[in-house]
Amino acid sequence: MYLSFIIVIAAILTIAARIIRQPPIIAYLIAGVLVGPLFLKLIGPGVASSETIQAFAHIGVAFLLFIVGLNLDYRVFKEVGKVSFFAGLTEIILTGVIGFFLALAIGTNNITALYIGAAIAFSSTVVVVKILSDKKEIDTLHGRIALGILIVEDIVAAVALMLIPLVEGGESTFFVIQQLLLVLGLIALVFLCSTFVLSRFLNYLARNQEVLFLFGIGWALTISALFDYLGFSLEIGALIAGMSLASTKYTLELGGKIKPLRDFFVVIFFVFFGSQLATAITMDLLRKAIMFSAFIVIGKPIIVMTILKLFGYKKRTNFLTGSSLAQISEFSLILILLGYNLGHLSQEIISLVVLIAIITIGASSYSIYYAHPIYEKLSRILSIFEGKKKELGVMKEKKYDVILFGYHRMGYKILEAVKKQGLSCIVIDYNPKVILSLSNAGQDCVYGDSADRELLEETGVAKAKMIISTIPDEEINLSIKRWLKEGDSQVPFIATAEQPRAALDLYREGVDYVVIPHHLGGDFVAHLIEKHSISKTKYKQIGKEHHKELLKAKNNSSYM
Repeated sequence: MYLSFIIVIAAILTIAARIIRQPPIIAYLIAGVLVGPLFLKLIGPGVASSETIQAFAHIGVAFLLFIVGLNLDYRVFKEVGKVSFFAGLTEIILTGVIGFFLALAIGTNNITALYIGAAIAFSSTVVVVKILSDKKEIDTLHGRIALGILIVEDIVAAVALMLIPLVEGGESTFFVIQQLLLVLGLIALVFLCSTFVLSRFLNYLARNQEVLFLFGIGWALTISALFDYLGFSLEIGALIAGMSLASTKYTLELGGKIKPLRDFFVVIFFVFFGSQLATAITMDLLRKAIMFSAFIVIGKPIIVMTILKLFGYKKRTNFLTGSSLAQISEFSLILILLGYNLGHLSQEIISLVVLIAIITIGASSYSIYYAHPIYEKLSRILSIFEGKKKELGVMKEKKYDVILFGYHRMGYKILEAVKKQGLSCIVIDYNPKVILSLSNAGQDCVYGDSADRELLEETGVAKAKMIISTIPDEEINLSIKRWLKEGDSQVPFIATAEQPRAALDLYREGVDYVVIPHHLGGDFVAHLIEKHSISKTKYKQIGKEHHKELLKAKNNSSYM
């Protein structure tokens, strides 16, 4: 009953948010505040539904991080592992220290200041992964670096949550070390089980899609529950469960089937998070929350961008990574609740941190969703964060006949056709996995954002004989077209759009041809019907050829 009302309220607010083009996470958080103790009281202390909602929220986090783990390609992740580790630890220390002194400045004692400093040092894995996944940027370079930093933060947070009760309870140093070794052994055991047992067992399970789906759910929740039961982080357990299956050939099927289930439970998570605002918001509380939030939204990204600059990364990568981490974590709330239960913190501090969480998650949702337009406006100012590292890809000094923006799936077929015409081509893509694959195959390619004007100039877009964009992002395609207009270039430009409305906008701007994939699919099927009518033999023959193409494509990891 309670859950039905909560879902209805969240759905109504999400529709309203979509109408006014606001991030859905904002709607979920507002729904949480509305159903919480301050208003409708559907969730909160003493309310029967609270434990159920909290359990659903944990399941959502487990599914989300399980899918993230499924997509962690070791070849790509090892490239950003060093910078993620260093940046993660440095950001935790610097942000925590500054947060500690800010807390002292508002009159707290040393213990309270330590808790607040630790709480604002961590960023939310759930928020960042959810939004980057929605934007299809989880596999980009900045997405990989941000994810690496978040993993480091989650591990530190998990260790802190494990150690605080042990230290408070007077446990020996030997026992603490024993617990740390236990978690390392548990991680090793999960990977060994996956490598030598599950890899073969999955071949049998995959014969039935329903069985594979149920196995994915069971594996994610079992490993998460095991880590949680042993006093470790549920989130880390879910991530490890996904990573242990990342090398199998069934990751796409598992991830695709679990995503709809994940989305439902993640909504519950954000509603639960918003419902934790349990006390009246006074002006003094609001003033303190805004002060800390301003530091998190502005100061934390600056710290991250400075660290990444030292590693030589470009200002665009630095900005997109830093802006992704401008919020506090679900671990922060857990840490503060732990401090409250141990008698270290007051109810006011809980309300302060929850309010900071709502403000920073709300603000960072906008900064991540609209990171690219924000970057364009701040590009000149951000030059102080420009590094000298040559990022992924091969940039040869020559003129190309065709410049292909976006390789994934549709670009694969286009590149084949271009090569058959004897035309030279360079691929520009924002997915490090794709760039690694193309580089290994000897294809000229460069990692970069198609909306980056500096990149467009360096790659000689205006001098090419044809421009093709398989990226269905209207703003990116408009940016390319405007660049061509500014250079007075008359080269043919083929763009891609997901919706007819976006295609009409592109045509109005002068794009020569716009690909709408589902329209072309319908045209092709109509053509087959006109040509072959209801002949089973003909469709069987065409299907066999299509099957061969799919098998060929399956061997190309950047395509599938």
